[in-house]
Amino acid sequence: IDIAATGSTTIVATDRSEQVTVEVIDSTETSVKLLKSIFDFDAIKALLDRPDFSMVYDSMHGVNGPYAKAVFIDELEQPESVCVNAEPKDDFGGGHADPNLTYAKELVKTMGLNKEGNKIDVGDAQIPAFGAAADGDADRNMILGSQFFVTPSDSLAIIAAYADTIPFFKAQGGLKGVARSMPTSGAVDLVAKDLNFDLFETPTGWKYFGNLMDSKDIFGGKEYTPFICGEESFGTGSNHVREKDGIWAVLAWLSILASENTDASKPLVTVEDIVTQHWAKYGRNYYCRWDFEGVDKAAATDMMDKMRSQTTVNTGKVVGKYTIATADDFSYTDPVDGSVATKQGIRFLMADGSRIIFRLSGTAGSGATVRMYIEQYEPKKLDVPVADALQDLVAIALELCQIKTFCGTDVPTVIT
Repeated sequence: IDIAATGSTTIVATDRSEQVTVEVIDSTETSVKLLKSIFDFDAIKALLDRPDFSMVYDSMHGVNGPYAKAVFIDELEQPESVCVNAEPKDDFGGGHADPNLTYAKELVKTMGLNKEGNKIDVGDAQIPAFGAAADGDADRNMILGSQFFVTPSDSLAIIAAYADTIPFFKAQGGLKGVARSMPTSGAVDLVAKDLNFDLFETPTGWKYFGNLMDSKDIFGGKEYTPFICGEESFGTGSNHVREKDGIWAVLAWLSILASENTDASKPLVTVEDIVTQHWAKYGRNYYCRWDFEGVDKAAATDMMDKMRSQTTVNTGKVVGKYTIATADDFSYTDPVDGSVATKQGIRFLMADGSRIIFRLSGTAGSGATVRMYIEQYEPKKLDVPVADALQDLVAIALELCQIKTFCGTDVPTVIT
């Protein structure tokens, strides 16, 4: 069977007792057709063709490359330079195909940032107006503006707020429901409250979003679609498929930018403009995630168990300028099928709405990863550096978990 050519091939058993037909399809063509039914490609092309707009899309040598080229080069008629690292390679070109500030080094530098998300001096280099990255299997995304990083939590909230700029949602009467994983910041919650969307906080895992999308059609329950959902781990999507979709998120952002830049005679409304306008309306959820990779799993489990055993004692405790209103171990009862998920993360919920969260995940062959999430909501103080805004909570979090005592380090491998 020639898998490079589309079509059907029938294979008959040697004794002719059985036969099977194998159909080779062009998955890229199928994906592009779906995306064209969701987004206004003409509006996006008008944005991309502006002389003051440029972009770069880093596929990080994952499978996203052919899809990115089919959309941006073939359909939107952009130069090949828009798509970088677009040739899929078994070893991802020697890199780590994870779309974040630490591992998408080439893109981050091109966009004028360092791995902390701070601006760097690029000399005379021209910085693109828009940047995006995909992971190895193309389901996750990172969004950047010129010297500006958009957190996945803010990205989710802004796409939800601008959903009507996307024909897929507008044609169905507008967005109905939104969901986020529990560790994801509460930015989208503020949009949902303002625009009267159904809102769900689920454990980490796309299956929980899938149940909500299929509530009516499969389970005979309430209709929550059209639906947008996302996770802080750079996954964003909607009910067009039952999985996060990186290129969908990129086109959603370009749709938002196109909607704000319909008059080419006016100055470009940038990614940073859109995010800061969003903060001005809804306030800012300062947020970061620290990953401690490759720690001893038994020690990390002991650390989690100790925090879990102390939730009652810690509830009501004053730590620095914060009061722990609730300390618990997150559990979730699925509103669609009634299933219950327990031990989904240790939470310290402060009286002022700030949050500290810990989750443990195993990584085969390399110990375990402890993830520490820090969030503080500020309605007015919108331009404080993230590290400064969260430094007190970070110190409290490290004291609460005692990770240096249990795991021998309090220095993260990755900060996002």
